[in-house]
Amino acid sequence: MKFQNILYGAAATLLLLASCAQTHENAEQVDHYPNMYPDYADVTIPVNIAPLNFEIRDKHLTNIETILTIEGADANDADNTLTATSNSQNLKFDIDDWKAFLQKAVNKNVKVQIYSKSDDGEWTAFKSFKWQVVGDSIDPYLTYRLIEPDYEVWNKIQIRQRCVENWKETILTDYHLQENRCMNCHAFGNQNPNLSMVYVRGEGGGAILNRNGKLRKLNLKTANMVSSSVYYGFDPSGRYVTFSTNIIIPAFHANPDKRLEVYDSKSDVYVADLDNNIIISSPLTSDSTKLETFPTFSSNGRYIYYCVADKKGLKTKNLKGLKYALVRIPFEDRTGTFGSKVDTLYTERSVCHPKISPDGRYCLFTVADYGTFPIWHPEADLRMLDLQTGKIDSLSIVNSRKSDTYHSWSHSGRWFVFASKRDDGLYGKPYFCYFDEHGKAHKPFVLPQREPTFYDDCLKSFNIPELRGIGKDTLKMRADALQAELDIRNDGEEYLVELKFQL
Repeated sequence: MKFQNILYGAAATLLLLASCAQTHENAEQVDHYPNMYPDYADVTIPVNIAPLNFEIRDKHLTNIETILTIEGADANDADNTLTATSNSQNLKFDIDDWKAFLQKAVNKNVKVQIYSKSDDGEWTAFKSFKWQVVGDSIDPYLTYRLIEPDYEVWNKIQIRQRCVENWKETILTDYHLQENRCMNCHAFGNQNPNLSMVYVRGEGGGAILNRNGKLRKLNLKTANMVSSSVYYGFDPSGRYVTFSTNIIIPAFHANPDKRLEVYDSKSDVYVADLDNNIIISSPLTSDSTKLETFPTFSSNGRYIYYCVADKKGLKTKNLKGLKYALVRIPFEDRTGTFGSKVDTLYTERSVCHPKISPDGRYCLFTVADYGTFPIWHPEADLRMLDLQTGKIDSLSIVNSRKSDTYHSWSHSGRWFVFASKRDDGLYGKPYFCYFDEHGKAHKPFVLPQREPTFYDDCLKSFNIPELRGIGKDTLKMRADALQAELDIRNDGEEYLVELKFQL
């Protein structure tokens, strides 16, 4: 018995020593952040975002302990702290604990202290950083098109929906159900899940309108147009949709340092009256000497913002003379007519994708050195135009050295999302940016994933990310809906709505 007690005592001593070896209380303090991916240091996050799981990318570090502390609280205060541990390089928060903690941290700063243990059993305390938790919730759903980064494999496209509050992802449209046909850029009206448009190419395709859960296939091409519809923008009421018609030319650079270039040889802008089945045009937006594209309505529906370039730019070497200006034209919704004057708002660099904030004050757009396909222009950046003052914000805290584009607003105007290639220069990933009530942008962060290594294994680009609110998954097209709405019937009847042409 005495010998047994000695064994028990020795075992207890060893366990105590082992536990002491695992503590970080005597950790070595260093004056730098950990090599963390994704980069979540000093970001502003919404109260309803999914956990910011991350990885420590140092092969010599094997264990992680992270302590979150709400400002003003003691690290030992359990009610105002959240601790997560890992015996690997991946740190994942419990989603229920995370949600409860963020509710306590609303409109406060959270101190993030990360400890990590080396192979030798030595602990390191990295320089702490902060998360600002704001009560301005982000729209719960993000819709995006998953596509090969070079866009050559156009017939294997999916449009997906992700709930940003958790890990649930849904396929809305799948190329298998589309007979491997290309699905063009989708668009939501006013972040409303019950108002959307997407174009399906090929025989039996067309512009598919989702309006209050009812699908209609629209024939938005007339004999006077250069092509069918490509880019869309809804007015606030949902009655009107402005769209461009584009003859799109893909080209490849001989320079191996550059990749794909896409440009328009012809393009015009129109409006469709969805209530009266009428297409409305103006000679100012369908000028044969100009290229007009990327139309979008203002938040009050009184203007259409779009991009315009002189066709002479097509004849310049490598298209470097093809530069688009940001312009707008009045639109009278009561009479369904364009105004008589086009105002030019920005000409310094080539402009793409203007998006008006929900309050109507700001225009967020992409700039590049030339052209109309910024996703393969590393110099492509975002700009913010204050429509009241005319001031341009270069958004230095938002932009990177790689392409930043394909942006959209949240319904509140406090957030926007964009696609960035800042990680590797190849794959576009969705980044969220807080835009506060003072018109200040904050450091963006990438869409959180359950597995911190998700983006390493994802070989698709998140194309055209769009935020939207809660509603039915009315864009979701099951096989029976596709058969009914997209395919030509045996009797030759197409589910088309022929729109009359109105000058």
